Amino acid sequence: MKKLLTLCLLSLCAVMANADTIAIKNFIIKENPFGQNEVAIIATDTAGVTQEQVNGVFKFTINGFEEDLTFDHGTAFYRHKLNKSSFIYLKHQNDFGTHSTLFYVYKSDSKLTPIHISGVVLIAIPLMLILLGYLFKKFIIIAAVLFCIFLYFNHSNGLSIPTFFETAIDGLKHMF
Repeated sequence: MKKLLTLCLLSLCAVMANADTIAIKNFIIKENPFGQNEVAIIATDTAGVTQEQVNGVFKFTINGFEEDLTFDHGTAFYRHKLNKSSFIYLKHQNDFGTHSTLFYVYKSDSKLTPIHISGVVLIAIPLMLILLGYLFKKFIIIAAVLFCIFLYFNHSNGLSIPTFFETAIDGLKHMF
């Protein structure tokens, strides 16, 4: 009876040990301290604390291109240099769903400053321009010009129209 109980306990421990899989649900971008004009992708929890137990190779889609990123203690380095300020759209799919985030990486001299862009903000700016144009008839031409500038800024910095809509839809999904 003791042997049967010990065997059951060991098998239960083995199942429990394999049940804890590492999944990346949130991530942020920071400037890579080891490479100039490069960024590091850091796996975090919802509070923004680095998940140091994340180790191994994870598949990400970065601006539409699939990349295998090697995480070590929650940090992976994206080895492509940024020549100018641009948008970086990160998407990771795992067993818990698809997680995506849009960042604008501002480059000044030799420093990179990542700024998180919410999907709600992407929707709010064009809607505000449309609303202002509707409320003030004289503002229609100015609103149209501002909207064109907004589209040009997004396109010139690497944010395509499909990525724009995908980010906006993801932002709305996470809001509800």
